Amino acid sequence: MRRTIPFLAVTALAVAAAFSVPPHAGGADADQLEVLSPWADVDPVPVRGLSPRVDTLRGKTIGLFANFKRAAVPIQDEVARRLKERFPDCETSLFHSTLPNVTETETENRERFEAWAREVDAVVAAVGD
Repeated sequence: MRRTIPFLAVTALAVAAAFSVPPHAGGADADQLEVLSPWADVDPVPVRGLSPRVDTLRGKTIGLFANFKRAAVPIQDEVARRLKERFPDCETSLFHSTLPNVTETETENRERFEAWAREVDAVVAAVGD
């Protein structure tokens, strides 16, 4: 019950905020409402789009990122085999992360990881679960 009351209060505030915003004057936007979050969580990192996709894998170097889990490297070995089977002139480059649950750029392997990332045209990541 104690957890339900704050949730209902926040929900009521969000609904009230949504309906208190006056509609835009005429036009197609007149039926749209702006909903504001009462939590005010802000991500300090600006949003950016996905990296551009490669147009083909022919002649490209594909990075295979394997995390620390036991099955990650065998998964990437199979990915490499199938890539070579389908695109014989593509190359693969494996990066094996050996530390659990950390971002690779926050480890002593940062420079090696960044150099590897600069060498490849696209990356396939494997989580060995």
